[in-house]
Amino acid sequence: MSISSRFAVGIHILSLLEINNNGVNSSEFIAGSVNTNPVVIRKIMGMLKNAGLVKVRPGIAGAELAKELSDITLLDVYKAVNVVQEKELFSVHESPNPTCPVGRNIQDAIVPLLSVAELALEKALGNVTIEDVVKDILEKEKMSNH
Repeated sequence: MSISSRFAVGIHILSLLEINNNGVNSSEFIAGSVNTNPVVIRKIMGMLKNAGLVKVRPGIAGAELAKELSDITLLDVYKAVNVVQEKELFSVHESPNPTCPVGRNIQDAIVPLLSVAELALEKALGNVTIEDVVKDILEKEKMSNH
């Protein structure tokens, strides 16, 4: 079980829109970079558009960023692609056995810990922008070409 790959694909799309900002960023082109079906790209692009992160014009192949790279955090992407519902990153099983000492107390024991972990994740994602990711990609590309 893992968090939806929509998050990583959303980051990929936004990074590609910047790096290929002089090219045509059709869903087919982006799908080629992500190595997935254009339908998947269109679905995620729709989510990014609804969140105000990209502009897509109907009937015109291509998309562009709706905000400055430095104004888009990974938390924005995380929330845009509905990786999980608010405060539901970790789900706790319903109705444990109340006659068992563990079942009776497990939720009260772990829910606060899981909330702290989710807040830490969101804080970490909020501290990184797409600009940071693009700079890292370009640096890695530059190093691989030496």
